[in-house]
Amino acid sequence: MRRIIYGIFVAGGTGTRMGGDVPKQFLPLDGRPILQCTIERFLEAEPEMKIITVLPKAHFQTWKDLCAIHSFHCPQTFVAGGLTRFHSVQNALKKVPDGAIVSIHDGVRPLISPELVRRMLDRLQRGECRALLPVLPVTDTLRSTDPSVPDPDRSRTVSVQTPQIFRSEDIKAAYTLAYDLSFTDDASVAARKGIPLAFEPGERFNLKITTPEDLVLAEAILTRQR
Repeated sequence: MRRIIYGIFVAGGTGTRMGGDVPKQFLPLDGRPILQCTIERFLEAEPEMKIITVLPKAHFQTWKDLCAIHSFHCPQTFVAGGLTRFHSVQNALKKVPDGAIVSIHDGVRPLISPELVRRMLDRLQRGECRALLPVLPVTDTLRSTDPSVPDPDRSRTVSVQTPQIFRSEDIKAAYTLAYDLSFTDDASVAARKGIPLAFEPGERFNLKITTPEDLVLAEAILTRQR
């Protein structure tokens, strides 16, 4: 039986590293808010996806106004962000039923291709895996800053992106764990619960917009793609 698909878009931060007063998820990219660009990529891949948007509670109306201004008529469930990303996702998962597929994605990764989203969702629908995340090989030389710790083996190391996609009952169970500082992403929470992780080749341009330079790069990539 085909599972219903939920998409959680985590945009609960204030984006202080970008500077200015506007949270980075609301900054314009290609004439539209970054968060809108991100969600549109997923809806292109899966038009029936049920959208859950995690935002600072103080900015719910900001986002509603931006959606109206840009004619982004997308049904969404709003969830208030928590103290950490872990708590934000934990809040959002309360809106997801068991028996579904849930995709958890950074709201400021707007350049992901719909093709990658489709491939990942299809693997979950076929039952190939219980948890799937996109990864890229590490090409830079890695070195430990602690002389007592050996340098990491680059051939056994990957860079992890989002979306990270799970069977909903699995990731909901994982997020009943107590918060731990070692939980850096959803996959680390799932792994702690003993959920086996599978991997999909990621995309070089699936970057997370964190700094002003990232936004300039994203604009340049979109210009080049056109």
